[in-house]
Amino acid sequence: MNLEFEHQITDLQSHHLTRHWQHVNPDESSFYYFAYGSCMCPVDLKRTVGENVYSYVVGKAILKGYRLGFHRRSLHRDCGVLDIVSQPHSSVEGVLYHLPWRFSDRLDEREEVPRNGYRQEIIEVSCRHQVYTNVRTYVVVDKLKEELAPNDWYFNVVMRGAVTCGLSEDYCWQLFNHMYRLQEQQLKVNKL
Repeated sequence: MNLEFEHQITDLQSHHLTRHWQHVNPDESSFYYFAYGSCMCPVDLKRTVGENVYSYVVGKAILKGYRLGFHRRSLHRDCGVLDIVSQPHSSVEGVLYHLPWRFSDRLDEREEVPRNGYRQEIIEVSCRHQVYTNVRTYVVVDKLKEELAPNDWYFNVVMRGAVTCGLSEDYCWQLFNHMYRLQEQQLKVNKL
């Protein structure tokens, strides 16, 4: 990441982490959603739901017993996109949102449910020293056998979400290195 981008992200983090998050109107139905890919970026999620979602961020969350992988080709983005895969002793960091129910169908549509993109899965995550149960996330239906590299756009939006929403520095570097390694492998294959 370049220095200017790092300063912008640091400014965003400090602004968003110090404000008091608003919550869903208590009279409105809602659900918890764990994002681990491009939806970690509130700006990108806004593109789907049509509203600013910063106020619905609960915080950085940890999903135990899973790992990340790029096991799906997105036809829309023409690249590999993130998935979670069950794996004991592993964990995935992501963003926990508390969203109004009116976003549910739009989120399903984005994740191509039920058209064999992703499917909903109910999980349990830890966030701010609290365990949240009955949390929605999405997992790939037909997983590729080999990981497929993300394109630069997807790489950048995932990193923007991870850094903006306060995922740990170590995890951000792991994520960066994983995506970079996949892109480097893809470049070598393309040169053959």
